[in-house]
Amino acid sequence: MLSGNYTTTSGFILLGYSNLTNLQGLLFMVIYLVILIGNGVIVFVTMLDSALHTPMYFFLRNLSFVEICYASITLPKMVANCLAEDGKISFIGCAAQMYFLLLLGGIECFLLAAMAFDRYVAICNPLHYTLIVNNKVCASMVAGSWLVNILVHFGQMYLVFSLPFCESHEINHFFCDVPPLLELSCVDTFRNKIAVFIAVLLFVITPFFFIVISYVKIVNTIMKMPSAQSRCKAFSTCSSHLTVVTLFYGSAMIAYLKPKSSGSMDTDKLLSLFYTIMTPMFNPFIYSLRNKEVKIALRKILGGK
Repeated sequence: MLSGNYTTTSGFILLGYSNLTNLQGLLFMVIYLVILIGNGVIVFVTMLDSALHTPMYFFLRNLSFVEICYASITLPKMVANCLAEDGKISFIGCAAQMYFLLLLGGIECFLLAAMAFDRYVAICNPLHYTLIVNNKVCASMVAGSWLVNILVHFGQMYLVFSLPFCESHEINHFFCDVPPLLELSCVDTFRNKIAVFIAVLLFVITPFFFIVISYVKIVNTIMKMPSAQSRCKAFSTCSSHLTVVTLFYGSAMIAYLKPKSSGSMDTDKLLSLFYTIMTPMFNPFIYSLRNKEVKIALRKILGGK
């Protein structure tokens, strides 16, 4: 136990639940089930159908698995807190929640960049596609994204939870995130803010610029194709991925990069719900409803024609 104005704590209070009702808790439960079923279907369809054993669907399967884990870090606790009308979370639970949110968010950014690389090679260098994007390369990219994020975000979590917290343990958010936790510290958090900036630069901004550069080259290549049919077919192979990138990065960047104001906290919390809950819910529908190969595979598995 620290003396003076500092204190250790057995837990925190998440204030994001103060205006939520039992009915909203049940809604979160339904959303969670939709995320589990939708992304679970993508995982099993891409595993069971040999026609989908390609790099693009390998990355999609890993993305859907990450989405299931991502939602599982927040939604069950949100449902429990809403039904109990209690925003309590233990110190260890808060640390674990923050760590896995950072870990899975970073992995998702890397996977979206890997999928952009896959589309870039397929469209801009199709003759060498099987040589460049082979099984070994794909597995190495996914394993590397997990390993790097596991190590770096463990350090990020340690920097945050080694800080002394003040008497108030009320976190004005739906879940444990770095910025609201830093606001509770009784000491200067400049070092932590630098660490956050570096992490965002490496794990969010860098993959995003890689995606942008990949699509600039993809669009340039597509526009040079001789027929409108070829251009349309090439664009269609990128549409689902572009939609997911827009949903995920759009809401996250608005939440973290927009100017802060005294009245923006509620907006920030709603945006955080969008990229942590709504995006995982929409992803399976985007890839199944807009993807002919997934729909064909699903019909085959279900016994349809």
